[in-house]
Amino acid sequence: MSTTVGSLPSREASEISEIRETATERRDSSTVSQSRRAVAVSRSVAEDAATGTEALLGDTTLFRFATAGSVDDGKSTLVGRLLHDAKAILADQLEQVARTSADRGFAHGEFDFALLTDGLRAEREQGITIDVAYRYFATDARSFILADCPGHVQYTRNMVTGSATADAVVVLIDARKGVVEQTRRHLAVVSLLRVPHVIVAVNKIDLTGFDEERFRAVEEQALSVAAELGLIDTHVIPVSALEGDNVVDPSERTPWYEGPTLRELLETLPARAAEEDAAFRLPVQTVIRPQGGLSALIDPAEADALRDYRGFAGRVSSGSVRVGDRVQVFPGGYETTVTGIRVAGRVAEAAHTAQSIAVTLADEVDAARGAVIAAAGTVPAGHQEAEVELFQLDERPVAPGARVLVKHGTATVQAIVAEVLSRRDLDTLALEDAAALAVNEIGRVRIRFASALPLEPYAEDREGGALLLIHPVDGATLAAATVVAAA
Repeated sequence: MSTTVGSLPSREASEISEIRETATERRDSSTVSQSRRAVAVSRSVAEDAATGTEALLGDTTLFRFATAGSVDDGKSTLVGRLLHDAKAILADQLEQVARTSADRGFAHGEFDFALLTDGLRAEREQGITIDVAYRYFATDARSFILADCPGHVQYTRNMVTGSATADAVVVLIDARKGVVEQTRRHLAVVSLLRVPHVIVAVNKIDLTGFDEERFRAVEEQALSVAAELGLIDTHVIPVSALEGDNVVDPSERTPWYEGPTLRELLETLPARAAEEDAAFRLPVQTVIRPQGGLSALIDPAEADALRDYRGFAGRVSSGSVRVGDRVQVFPGGYETTVTGIRVAGRVAEAAHTAQSIAVTLADEVDAARGAVIAAAGTVPAGHQEAEVELFQLDERPVAPGARVLVKHGTATVQAIVAEVLSRRDLDTLALEDAAALAVNEIGRVRIRFASALPLEPYAEDREGGALLLIHPVDGATLAAATVVAAA
């Protein structure tokens, strides 16, 4: 087993490269940056990004998963047990956990595994998870990025952050309590985000005496809720996070369960399909001129030759592009040809999904931040109204007439909430009439935009169908939304 664990709160390609390096060379991991780096603010950062992108494109074993569960379901303990039994804990971390566990009254040789993921001081003192705790580790089968999401209702909004890019979500249920409202809320978020796989871990099965009848009852509850929400690929496992049953190794105390362990599922479930075969999309983040603040992208030796350089920079959200390809620009639909590509400041003939690039075009086009450069004939249509499924994150409710900012890709536009169509009842899972959506509620809303956006249904295009609602005064994120239909 490879032995590494550390923090990973972003999706930078260079950070993913570090996973491969630490997994193969067994080096101590270092804490990665807590915020996304600006595009090519220095040449060294640009070169690191190039290295990371190569690793990303060459690594087909990376798997992202999140964990969620109600308070005291043992979620952080399960993650800690998974890391410990997979031998993915550094020695100094284990020593620290052992000391803290002893201070908490644990017997010699026993560990409070939740300490491995509860990183904030407030969390350690209260014994709960508040923030999303990111970790990465590797086994012989694949590399993992996990997000341990909070269980308290008031922190459910953090689950949206932790699950948005996940290949799977592990939802914990206390075997004694069964499915509760927070379980339904978590599964509804998973459905909202279209996460491909769901693993329901029925935890604390040891406290039921490893009772098969109790497990089957909870399993039926969970599968019923999942089916109601349209979650097709759902797996249910009896586990004991404290004792380790069915976490990494099969348990002899559940002979009636013949399915895979948690680790076996995580190692074998397919990751999200790459967007490499989709149509090329480049949301423009900035326009680069040599005299601008991002001139570090340009090799000093080429500065004179590139005095009139005008590059459109951003991260490729889907597809690939080559020099000579015909492209169109949204808005406007103007068609032109790609004359140059730079990846991390270096000239390239092609660029692929997830790479941060700058392209030059044959014609002078009016494109700024928020524009989208797409393969010719595939430029998305502009929409000024959409029906969205919305998860309310802020304490201030969303109601008809509310004026907001909507962030879509690199574009930010003014908008108004035209109508609250419905709210999902978390007890019955039915959609009901509602005048507004309060914090942690999920519902359907109709939004009008001041400027057209290149929207696509979230079920077809995750990046083209994802929105954030932002307060226009204080900049707080009010809600996360996914496009159901655009008009």
